[in-house]
Amino acid sequence: MNETTVSTEQDVVYEPGGRLLDIHRPVSAPAAAPIVLLWHGRGPDERDVLAPVARQAAALGLTVVVPDWRPDAPDGGWGHLRASVRFVRERAGEPGGDAGRIVLAGWSLGAYAAVSVAVRPELVDGWRPAAVAGIAGRYLWERPEMGLRDLRDALAATSAAPVPVHLVHGTADGIADIRHSRDFVPVLRRWGWPVTLTETGTDHAGAVMTEYDPARERCVPARGADALEAGRTTARALARAAGLTVPG
Repeated sequence: MNETTVSTEQDVVYEPGGRLLDIHRPVSAPAAAPIVLLWHGRGPDERDVLAPVARQAAALGLTVVVPDWRPDAPDGGWGHLRASVRFVRERAGEPGGDAGRIVLAGWSLGAYAAVSVAVRPELVDGWRPAAVAGIAGRYLWERPEMGLRDLRDALAATSAAPVPVHLVHGTADGIADIRHSRDFVPVLRRWGWPVTLTETGTDHAGAVMTEYDPARERCVPARGADALEAGRTTARALARAAGLTVPG
């Protein structure tokens, strides 16, 4: 990726409490770019962790919005997540964004939240994304503190029309085993939801072009070839979820 093709607007306030987000845009695109709203995982305020894969996706022609949010908030973070959806919807028509093509995506816990929104639109005031992407997530379990339940039950109960679901998962993931995505695919198909699963030979961090740094207790930009290639694969999956034609 040639990083000169991507611009980043940092530290944009998106909700009254002062929560921040970053917007990664292609510098030049033939038309308004599809938008991906990308939620990080359970570590609070980790939008920087997703910057490498967000910039990689932006280089393919996407506008990628990455907000901070806090799963440890009293409401499980839903105030922040709903505010990020409102922000994207309100600003989608500005230069660089296509209001008609908004993909909701997430990594780890963010993946579970994103797919839950597609199945249960009441979580974000009834809004529906054009498609949803889950990266290294768990889907067939419960997070009571976030009001989330096993998506088997949610799919059986929902009246929401299916939207395309794009899953990405590393085969060496020791945090969320790849079986979580493999087991979810037939559940989605049972209820008529279009689904793809892209498997990469990487771990939980590598799926978003990072590696875990024990000294910092945080994911940092990847240096290894496997994680870099896995991040490129994830970026291509996000592009395809947004309707772009990309090689590979």
